[in-house]
Amino acid sequence: MSEERTLRELEEQIERLRALNSENGLDLSREIDNLTEKLAQRKESSEEGLDDWDCVKLARHPDRPDSKDYVNFLTDDYYALSGDRLIGDDSALEGGLARYEDETIIVIAQSKGGDAEQSQETNFGMLRSEGYRKARRLMNLGEKFGFPILTLIDTPGAYPGKEAEERNIGGMIARSISTMVSLEVPTIAAVIGEGGSGGAVAIGAADRVLMLENSIYSVISPEGCAAILWNDRERADEAARALKLTAEHAEELGVVDEVIPEGKGAHEDLETVAGNLNNSISAYLKELKDLDSETLLAKRREKYRSIGSFRNVVQKKKKKEN
Repeated sequence: MSEERTLRELEEQIERLRALNSENGLDLSREIDNLTEKLAQRKESSEEGLDDWDCVKLARHPDRPDSKDYVNFLTDDYYALSGDRLIGDDSALEGGLARYEDETIIVIAQSKGGDAEQSQETNFGMLRSEGYRKARRLMNLGEKFGFPILTLIDTPGAYPGKEAEERNIGGMIARSISTMVSLEVPTIAAVIGEGGSGGAVAIGAADRVLMLENSIYSVISPEGCAAILWNDRERADEAARALKLTAEHAEELGVVDEVIPEGKGAHEDLETVAGNLNNSISAYLKELKDLDSETLLAKRREKYRSIGSFRNVVQKKKKKEN
């Protein structure tokens, strides 16, 4: 559903309610005021520029650079490592050793592929259990030799098929998160496209989390959310706005540490966007390398324990009736 169509439908709803107002004793003034306010907000958002659904479409743009493009730009002498040492290799996860600013790092990157054939080969970026097992293998390798770890996130979510469930995909995601938050080496994660659900968090629990301006980060896809809430995937644009999945929202909520500007967009100017990303990675890496492992772990725990908010709800006891 386009934004123009949404605005038009809101205006039509308001007109219908106004026509019915006061008929047969009806008082619809509150509903009319609520819809009028919603319409004004949507018009304001539309005039300001991109809304949340626009960001979803940009994050999924077919020409958006793949993680391999960023690896090639950011690092030298990349040497890929394959396999999980149990089942096989998952082509949706790139990983290996690389040189970054004259030091060795571990790179772990989700890949959607490029053209239709490559996308099918990488399962459209949806990792299976062996992919997360491979990621853990690379994390442990980095910790063993004291190499910082850089992860690039771009996935709609972990593969939800029967095969993945049989191989304990949920357990592997949990173990990957547990491994990452326990590492005694600096870790930096960057969301470069889609950051979908636990499939993204599995390699995203880093000391510093960056997010490209037009990327998204969410517990569920807008289509999945709309199907659950309204049994209508066509309302995905509405779900996108409710999910607060944009980089701006993620930074406001404390989920990410920095939003990397894209200018015209990563699909229009990879060199500029990758350069902006490189500047931030370099600065954070220098900062983190100055910390000993004990301080690094303590700060990481504090970071993730402070995300989110809660309030105590005290239930008043009912007075006993005489």
